[in-house]
Amino acid sequence: MKKLLLFLVSVAAITCSQAQIALFKKKNRTATSKTDSTQARTTVPKQTVQVITTPKVKKDWSKVVLTNRAADHFILQYGSDTWTNRPDSVRTKGFSRHFNIYVMLDKPLKTDPRFSVAYGLGLGSSNIFFDNVKVSLNATGSTLPFSDVSGTNHYKKFKLTTIYAEIPVELRYYSDPENPGKSWKFALGAKVGTLLKAYTKGKDLQTSNGASIYGPTAVIKESNKRYINGTRLAATARVGYGIFSLHGDYNVLGVVKDGFGPAMNLYSIGLTISGL
Repeated sequence: MKKLLLFLVSVAAITCSQAQIALFKKKNRTATSKTDSTQARTTVPKQTVQVITTPKVKKDWSKVVLTNRAADHFILQYGSDTWTNRPDSVRTKGFSRHFNIYVMLDKPLKTDPRFSVAYGLGLGSSNIFFDNVKVSLNATGSTLPFSDVSGTNHYKKFKLTTIYAEIPVELRYYSDPENPGKSWKFALGAKVGTLLKAYTKGKDLQTSNGASIYGPTAVIKESNKRYINGTRLAATARVGYGIFSLHGDYNVLGVVKDGFGPAMNLYSIGLTISGL
C-alpha cells in the first residue's frame, strides 16, 4: 500500500513538473515573439519622398515674334476737362468735356517687345461750359473778356470749344505683348497740336428773370482764334487692361495766349478705348 501511494505521488509530481515546464516555454515564446515584432517595427527604416523641383526658365523676350499683333490702331478718348488757376471771374459749371481721336503706329522694341514706341496723328477737342459768364472772342481789346452776365440777359447754355490737330507720341509697356487684349498696359508720352478752330456757342438767350427771348432752340456762335493759344503741348499718361484704360493729360502751355488773358492750363482725365 505504501509503495502504491509513493508511486502515485511520484507520478503527480512529474506531471506537475512537466506542466510547469510547458507553461514556461509558452510564455517565453510569446515574449520572444513580442520582442521580435517590436524590434521589427523599430528597425524598419522610414521611406522618404524626395520632391524634385524644376527651376523656372526665364523667358527670352528678344525671341518673341509679334506676327499677330496689329501695327496700327485707333484711339478714342472721352472725359472731363478743367482749367487750372481760374480767377473768380471765370466761373464754369456742368460737365466740361473733351473728345479725341487718333490713328497711331506701334513699334515694339526688338530687344524686349514688352516695350514699344507709338506715334500718330489725330484731332483733340475741348468744351468748357460757363456759369453766367460770356466769353467774347470777337472783342477788339488787348485781353479776352470774361464778362459776368448775372442779372442781365444771358444764355442758358454757353461754352467755348477749341479744336486742335495733334501729334501724340507714347512709350508703352505691356505685361503680355503677345496678347494685348488680355494685358496690363502703361504709357507715358506727350502730344503737340496746332489750333484749327476756336468758337463760342450760346443757346437760348434769356432775360434776367429766366424768360426765353428767341426760343429755347436759338443759337449764336462766334469764331475767332485771336486770343487762344495756337500751340498745344501736353504731357500724357495712360494705365489700363485690355482695350480700356484711364488717361490723364496736362497742357503745359496756357489756354489763352500770354498777355491776352488769365494764365490758365487745361487738365483732362477720362476713358480711352484702344486696340493697343
